[in-house]
Amino acid sequence: MSDREEQPRVVIRDKRRIDPVTRPGPTSESGEQMSEQETTVVEQPTAPTVTGGADLTQQLAERTEDLQRVTAEYANYRRRVDRDRSLVADQAAERFATQLFPIVDDIERARDHGDLDGAFKVVADRILGLLDGLGVTAFGAAGDPFDPSMHEAVIHDTSSEVSVPTATTVLRQGFRRGDRVLRTAMVAVTDPESPAPAAPAADQAGDETAQPSDETAAPTSD
Repeated sequence: MSDREEQPRVVIRDKRRIDPVTRPGPTSESGEQMSEQETTVVEQPTAPTVTGGADLTQQLAERTEDLQRVTAEYANYRRRVDRDRSLVADQAAERFATQLFPIVDDIERARDHGDLDGAFKVVADRILGLLDGLGVTAFGAAGDPFDPSMHEAVIHDTSSEVSVPTATTVLRQGFRRGDRVLRTAMVAVTDPESPAPAAPAADQAGDETAQPSDETAAPTSD
């Protein structure tokens, strides 16, 4: 340390207000007089130019058209998504129901033999309830008119008791879901007998028209 400690620097500020009329204020190095408060000039932003009424109307029409197009595209997209979702759900339900059809066939055979009772009947009712929940119904009964789109004919015979091809025996039930046939019914079909041939005409000559004679009658003399 030095023998004499450094004394703190003393700064004197004169805050008295100077009247610019009676006593001019301090001047800058260039000789210009400085005021106590400097004035800051702020440039105001210019207002944007407003386009004409026709341009605004055209822009509004274009934006409205764009909005309508986007709205229509979104509506079409939602419809496609809903349709695809419904189609996937229907296909899954039909695949699951198809796997239950062999079990239902065993249940029907047990019912025909009188073996559907006890715990087996409880399980059978639950399986049939699953099909009902999926909207699947069975079809095919003796006496139904034969329909190639719904029946599979495996046996044919004829009978005079029917007037149209008829499913007289159902060998296996069919199933459908709504209007869609999931499995055709296997049936025996009875066709009507062929009608008897028409009897020949009794008098062939009577049905034919008379033929003109080749000989001409000679004129008679008086």
